[in-house]
Amino acid sequence: MRNALTLMWIMTLTVIAQAGLGAASPPPEGIERIKLWPDGAPDAKGEGELDTPTIDLYLPDADKANGTAVVVYPGGGYGGLAMGHEGMDIGRFYQAHGVAAFVTRYRLGSTGYRHPVEMHDAQRAIRWVRAHAEQYKIDPKRIGVMGFSAGGHLAGSVTTHYDAGDPNAADPIDRVSCRPDFSVLCYGVLSMDEKITHMGSRKNLLGDNPPQELVDEMSAEKQVTKDTPPVFIFHTSDDGAVPVMNSVRFYIACHEAGVPAEMHIFRTGRHGVGLAANDPKLNLWPELLVRWMQGLNLISGD
Repeated sequence: MRNALTLMWIMTLTVIAQAGLGAASPPPEGIERIKLWPDGAPDAKGEGELDTPTIDLYLPDADKANGTAVVVYPGGGYGGLAMGHEGMDIGRFYQAHGVAAFVTRYRLGSTGYRHPVEMHDAQRAIRWVRAHAEQYKIDPKRIGVMGFSAGGHLAGSVTTHYDAGDPNAADPIDRVSCRPDFSVLCYGVLSMDEKITHMGSRKNLLGDNPPQELVDEMSAEKQVTKDTPPVFIFHTSDDGAVPVMNSVRFYIACHEAGVPAEMHIFRTGRHGVGLAANDPKLNLWPELLVRWMQGLNLISGD
């Protein structure tokens, strides 16, 4: 049965990647959607929704807001976006804990976009949130990222590739740092090493035969330094789509670099569970995340 479920999930990932499902879906009722580049994104191939990266704003009630923000990257093999269980559900989860969440719709390989477009979209989302921190009552030093599956790769990429902004940029948002202050990586495709990566994600992002130098550059475990921000990692041992070694290697790299990292690997569980609300074996992990964030004073402990 487990093998059958694994095969079903891998086939689902393939369908999402081919169809780009979720990429152009409207925002949930009551949720504001904002274009990351109001006048058109750089390197855009057109002006349609699939060419227009955006963020959906999940803002907590004023009396619950604690000043922390998370930029969320749903997964989908760089071919689609799981905007439900890895987008909307996550936004609502953070809202309930007083955290502002910004769910990102980034451009996709299924519509012809390759690296570095996806990473630039992801970095832009961080810059946008930090540039608007005062408006949304966010602490600019408490802005993190969270990603799932291929979105986990994107989160891992911005966790290890960032800059302080360009002080001479014409666009004031480009003058702001894109370094996240913490990172949450959920069953992420953190490596492009063909021995452990999800090959569909790698192909959508880097093409059929990327040079080894690019493979290494986009393997997050090879880019960790002592300046990498604190990391929380969640995965399952028998993930049939994205091998758990993606997370293990990244954790080891963090440990060796002296980066504060916490990893939770559950014995069993399918890929793509999101918050795992209906899985009694896995639904503990969001509480572990909350406790980790409390330990970093990102969420209050009451």
